[in-house]
Formats: sequence, C-alpha cells, structure tokens
Amino acid sequence: MGNDFDKSRFVVRIPVKAPAEKIFESWTTPAGLEHFFLRQASFRSRDEAERKAKDKVQAGDTYLWRWHGYPDSTFEDGEVLEQNEKDRFRFRFGKAGICTVSIFQLEGETIVELLQENIPTDDKGFQNYHIGCKTGWTFYMANLKSMLEGGIDLRNRNEKIGEVISS
Repeated sequence: MGNDFDKSRFVVRIPVKAPAEKIFESWTTPAGLEHFFLRQASFRSRDEAERKAKDKVQAGDTYLWRWHGYPDSTFEDGEVLEQNEKDRFRFRFGKAGICTVSIFQLEGETIVELLQENIPTDDKGFQNYHIGCKTGWTFYMANLKSMLEGGIDLRNRNEKIGEVISS
C-alpha cells in the first residue's frame, strides 16, 4: 500500500445489465433490498410509520437490517440520508461510515458504484469496516448483478454455516 492509500474510504463498482430504474428500486425499497442483500429490511419514516415492501425509502427514514446466515441478534441500524428518485442513495451504515450508491452510464454499460466513507481508521475500524465491509459489499454487488441478470441467489441462508463470504 502506497502513501496515498486512504483507510477512511473505498469504492466498489460493477456493471449490471438491467434498467437503472430496476437497480435503483433494488436499493431503495425493502423488497428490493431483500431480493439481493438482506433477510429483513425494515424502514420507519420520520413519523415512525413502517414502510411497506414496495415503498421507496426517504431521507430521514431509519432502518433495521438483518442478514441471511445470521441470527436475529446480528443486525445493523442506521438512517437514510438521501435518495433522489433516480440514481443516488446515501445512508449511514452504523459505526462503519456513510455509504453512497450511484448508478450511471459508462461506455454503454450501467454501472453501480458504492462508496463507503468516514470509516474509522484505527486498527479495529480498518479490519472490521474497511476490509470487512469491502469484502461484503463486493459479494452483495455480485449478487445484485446475479439476481437482476439471471435470477440466481448466491446467498447462504443457513445460519448454522458461518464464516462464509455469502452471508
């Protein structure tokens, strides 16, 4: 790693052969997130109303997320910071920082890019949030591509099988 390596941020991106609207819906609705990413995606509006499965989440919403392959005691909570109804979605990812998902065209391809920033730079932050989250996001971006392009879900759903990249 050179001197320009920044422990406080990383970017992962992938081309996805799907309409940008469908990709955006995958990130900004509870049903969309559960389709490729989460076992449970619960969102509450500022007035504490629970979002329905197909409702687009809004800035100020809070969330509780649970993953396949993990018990209910493993969860993440945070806040939606922004969603522009088209191609940008930002959320606070617990202690791990802020994530921004962007969808854009590049050389005729639809690119999905996730930037995670404001990651704690101490040893624990680097290990858990930089390395750990980057590994996780790399898998879930690949699963997004797989689900939208071919319908094959790569996630491990068995919580008795731990320490695997697919959960």
